[in-house]
Parts: sequence; structure tokens; C-alpha cells
Amino acid sequence: MTLMKTKILLIYTGGTIGMVKDYDSGVLKPFNFNELLQRIPELYQLDCNIDTLSFDSPIDSSDMHPRDWLKIASIIEDGYENYDGFVVLHGSDTMSYTASALSFLLENLDKPVIFTGSQLPIGDLRTDAKENLITSIQIASLRQNSKSVVREVGLYFEYKLYRGNRTTKINAEHFQAFASLNYPHLVESGVHLNIFKEYLLPSKRNKNFVVHKEMDNNVAVLKLFPGISLKVLESILNTEGLKALVLETYGSGNAPTDKKFLDLLKKAIASGVHIINVTQCSGGSVIMGQYETSTALKKMQVINGKDITTEAAITKVMYMLGSRVSPKLFKTVFETSLRGEMN
Repeated sequence: MTLMKTKILLIYTGGTIGMVKDYDSGVLKPFNFNELLQRIPELYQLDCNIDTLSFDSPIDSSDMHPRDWLKIASIIEDGYENYDGFVVLHGSDTMSYTASALSFLLENLDKPVIFTGSQLPIGDLRTDAKENLITSIQIASLRQNSKSVVREVGLYFEYKLYRGNRTTKINAEHFQAFASLNYPHLVESGVHLNIFKEYLLPSKRNKNFVVHKEMDNNVAVLKLFPGISLKVLESILNTEGLKALVLETYGSGNAPTDKKFLDLLKKAIASGVHIINVTQCSGGSVIMGQYETSTALKKMQVINGKDITTEAAITKVMYMLGSRVSPKLFKTVFETSLRGEMN
């Protein structure tokens, strides 16, 4: 009996990984993914069949928008029954935002959705694109007992697969461009692929795959700094249509104890604005009430972002607002891990 090869859909949205250099002009131009196997013959060694799909107009990830997240989710929805896994090629600058967003949009995901990209174009002599692409496809095609090994949204870069909604881009020049400072990596590529199954999201049995179709971007982010003007905070909180503010606080969730500062937050919460407390530190967690400087935030029912990344906090809020979570339940739902985005 011949086992069927796994089928992988490669989705190109844009970004450096999909570029090749025209050596006559020195200009980067989009790579024709219909010629993928001819240009990267190593892919023939993978035990899977690969189909490719490209955005009609590939975009730089700096231009990525929630409507593009919904477009990627729809492509996956359309191909969900026909493919065993998906690899999304994406510019690295906002890849953590998109991976986080897709983790929320794709509920009860039972197949791998692996994001990857590169720091150098695919045709460059020292490119990281080939390794990132080949290993991402290999991870997406991993099966055990006729089931996908990875059943979540991941981000693969420089020999490591991370949970997508745990990642942050940390370097604009190194090949190791991403980190997951509050959660271990899921797979490590070396001579062998080492899979850390204890860190993978468990399968949600007998639950139907659901793709959410709405995100509400009436949100803002404010990073605190010593000397921040109350006028700035007031201006942001008075933004027409604002529904949520992700507040990047100091350390374990600390903020100024100035009465005027706190009164502005209280007024906003009373008017229905959701305020989420996340730490501006690269790693670690918000623990409101540990210090006096966060006690007031806890008392006024500011939402505890715990160890969530800013990228995941923003996209989770957009997803929850788009899903019309009731104001009474909003704090409880946000403080609950939905896709493994927080401890």
C-alpha cells in the first residue's frame, strides 16, 4: 500500500524572501513561484507535493493591514480540506503581527500554518531564504499516525520554529531576527529536526475548524516613558471611535501614580474603553499589585496582559472586538489564553 504524499500550499504575500536580484540592474524583483521547484531543486527531496499561490500584488509587510490578514485566513479556509499544511511567506517586519492575528482568526486549527521569510533575497549568495523555506515546508508536512505533528500557527526563522503569537522581531540585520522570550521554541533544526512535543498546542478533538471574518482596528498602543505628557494620553483616549488601548507599562506592569494620570484612565474605562496592561520589557510578565505603582491599575480593573507580547495583545483585541465580545466578559476573555498566547 502506497502512502499518499502530504500536500502543502505555499502562500506568497510579499517580502524579501520572494525577491531575486537582477544582476544587470541590481534591482530586486518578485520571484516567479511557478518556477519554485526549478529554482530550488532541493525541494524534490521533500516527501510532499507543493502547490503555490501568490497575492496578485505582493506587498511589503510594512503595508500589511487587517484586511490582508483576513485574505490569508480566507485562502487557508478555501484550501483547508485539500491541503495538509500551509506555509506563508511574509516580510519579516510585521510577521509577528500577522502570525498572531492568524492564530486568533483560525479557531480549532488542526493543521500547521507556518510563517517564514528571510533577511536576504532568495537568489543572494549568502541568503537565509532557502533554509527557512525548505525547513518550513518540511515542518508543515510532518505527520504521525495520519495526523499533523504541528497543529497551530508557527513562525520559523534561523533553525527554530516558534509559536507565532509568542514572537517578536528583535533584529533588523541578523539572521536570527525573531525571539520568543516567554515561551520555548517548538522545533529546532540541526542534523535532525528536534520536536519538543510538550510545548505544542494539544489537539482540540471533535471541534470544527472556524475562520473568523472580522477584526476591529479601533485600538491604540501607548508606550509610557518618564515625562510623558498628560495631554498626549488625553488626546489618545479621546480619539473618536477608540475602543481599546494597549498600555505598555514599566517592568511588571507599573505606571505613574500621578492622580491626573490615573483619573484619565478611570474616565476612559468608565466610558467603555478597554485598557490592557502589557510590559514594555522584552520578556517577563505583568503582575499587577506586586508594587504600589500598579495597585491603582488593578483596583480600577485594568486588563492584565500577563506575559503576552504587544503584537499578540493588539491582534487579540482586534479579534475580540470584531467578534463582539460583550463588555462584561471582555476582561475575563482577554485574560484567558485562547491560542497559547499567554501563560
